[in-house]
Amino acid sequence: MPTKINLAFADYSRLIKRMGKDHRLSSTHISLCAALFAGWQKSGYANPFGITRKQLMVYSKIASVATYHKCIRELDEHGYIRYQPSFSPKQESLVYWPEGVQDETEAR
Repeated sequence: MPTKINLAFADYSRLIKRMGKDHRLSSTHISLCAALFAGWQKSGYANPFGITRKQLMVYSKIASVATYHKCIRELDEHGYIRYQPSFSPKQESLVYWPEGVQDETEAR
């Protein structure tokens, strides 16, 4: 029987494949997604999980706050995650990680 961790990695793999085919996304979006996955993993796969902009920028190696905000907003708009910003430097923002991700070929 697959464990929650195995399912999480399988979902992540499908998500990255789907993102790689999406012409709207850049390598920065994928790097941010990898940072989000690391944060989700660190939280024990809680959904939603809390994380700060500073943590995500360090993990993803995004140097510009404007680039970070653009990419996180676009990941939310395109349905890859659901992002609920806290607007407070002392409180973590909430990220809802997608569960049961299907790639485009599986959805057909």
